[in-house]
Amino acid sequence: MSGRKLRVLKVILRWIYRNIWLKISPSVLEELERTLNDCNTVLDVGCGSSSVIRSLKNKIYTIGIDAWQQSINASKDKGIHDEYYTLDALRIGNKFAENSFDSVIAWDLIEHLTKEEGYKLIAMMERIARRRVIIYTPNGFLLQEEYDYNPWQVHKSGWTASEMECLGYKVIGVSGWKPLRGKYSLVKWRPRRFWETISYLTEPFVRHRPTYAFQLMCVKNL
Repeated sequence: MSGRKLRVLKVILRWIYRNIWLKISPSVLEELERTLNDCNTVLDVGCGSSSVIRSLKNKIYTIGIDAWQQSINASKDKGIHDEYYTLDALRIGNKFAENSFDSVIAWDLIEHLTKEEGYKLIAMMERIARRRVIIYTPNGFLLQEEYDYNPWQVHKSGWTASEMECLGYKVIGVSGWKPLRGKYSLVKWRPRRFWETISYLTEPFVRHRPTYAFQLMCVKNL
């Protein structure tokens, strides 16, 4: 294929991606942008060292909390949040007042707690948030052990779409068909680029069928 034809093909594919594909299957970041479009303040619980908040286009005042000081330090170096607290997630109920943030987010956090602790966290998040709570987690239990010398990285529980729906959350399936991915959300087989493409192509299917998705984005309007 000539260079000119290749450039034309890239333009066509880019147009299809922006005008058709993204309407069928918005990215997780776009979902988050839409969900926070009426929010001015966000509490990011278990923000880690590189929160999804850093990729938001709209400026929102955010506070990040994490129990691991090294993660707080790394996030501060990147300037992701406006304020930080080194704090156990299960203590947010003592630190922050009722209805003190437009939204409260737990992104890749709840699976690091036991089931009982998870329910307690959800209750606290719903008390602190004025408008909505957003929870992002694997679909079911996903084995993960300690790494980077951080004991908080261990997974202790799994959460399903039906469980979250029973708690009043709207659940969106993300990251493609569940059997394609495994530890650390990586595709299971090689060549990885091929299987990542296959996973990507399954995203429109699992979006409205979260039971089959690898990960869940759960949103509750209060």
